[in-house]
Amino acid sequence: MPIFEYRCRACGNELEHLVLESSPAPQCFSCGSHELEKIMSRSAVSSEGTQARAKQGLRLKNRALRQDHSHEEVKRVAAHAADHDE
Repeated sequence: MPIFEYRCRACGNELEHLVLESSPAPQCFSCGSHELEKIMSRSAVSSEGTQARAKQGLRLKNRALRQDHSHEEVKRVAAHAADHDE
């Protein structure tokens, strides 16, 4: 049961269609057009290298988020202290 990817020539929408022997011709979900072109599917490859790079990217993103949250917490505490010092 292959899944093919298509791009609608009428509206540019990209969609996937499961192709069975009994499947009707695919049509765009957005505009209903049958004028579709088959596009090259992006392959999903998972190896130790790609997983390591993904994990490293997530670690860096999480580190940046923690730093942002820490800075915001410092600002919040300073503002609270300033409001209550009067």
